[in-house]
Amino acid sequence: MGRATLRRLLRRTTAGAIGFVIVIAMILTAVLGPLWAPYAPNTPDYAHAREAPSAVHLGGTDDFGRDIFSRVLYGARISMTVGFLGVVIGLIPGALLGLIAGYAGGWLDEVVMRVIDVLLAFPGILLAIAMVAVLGPGLVNIIIAIGFFGIPVYTRLVRGSTLQAKELAYVEAVRAQGARAPRILIRHILPNVVAPIIVISTLQLASAILTESALSFLGLGAPPPTPEWGAILTNAKDDLATLPYMALFPGAALVITVLGFNLLGDGLRDVLDPRMKM
Repeated sequence: MGRATLRRLLRRTTAGAIGFVIVIAMILTAVLGPLWAPYAPNTPDYAHAREAPSAVHLGGTDDFGRDIFSRVLYGARISMTVGFLGVVIGLIPGALLGLIAGYAGGWLDEVVMRVIDVLLAFPGILLAIAMVAVLGPGLVNIIIAIGFFGIPVYTRLVRGSTLQAKELAYVEAVRAQGARAPRILIRHILPNVVAPIIVISTLQLASAILTESALSFLGLGAPPPTPEWGAILTNAKDDLATLPYMALFPGAALVITVLGFNLLGDGLRDVLDPRMKM
């Protein structure tokens, strides 16, 4: 994101500016959270188990006396890392397939898009659950699953943008001069699809973080006692009626993070490519 784009984002779109601030705050939390945490995330303290929020324990303590606020801070790094890696794994092959299919056309385009249509027929969360069930629980497998169900999204988006870009006059002129397909794709078509890729990646990050937390909530994520937001919510679900604070901090962190990326994505859409319809 260039400086000019950032200035337009902050000046023209209030929602985008709010999303940008939230995302920066969550990134800083992910990077510096372990330094800010007042307690070790996995150290039990049975003498102070199930305590309400106080000046000593800002978010209260869980069944093992672990500080919930500290666990949420540590969990930010896990959720953000899984989200970013999952999006990257989906972006690279998805964008490559979209570029090749859109530029080549013909039978190759048909084959690729029919496979993509089949994958899009299934909800992404179901594909992720199925993959993790086959591969086994764990953060690495969750990253792979998130990346896999993100591939169809990028393929369809980049293919559509490539179909438009390859009909531009200057692209046809370069092709007429005998330029090879790889050079045309990288130097002339790819710059035209970067904007929609940035927008959809921001929105995919929100989806990836939410999916990772959902899978961890179902017990398919990192093994205990890893301080992950979904796992913390799992530990709190049986005490929602009597000890709601146990779910408040991880739930709020998840909601705020997903909201921030969605607002940022909407703002970037308006700034980079107002014609995009999400």
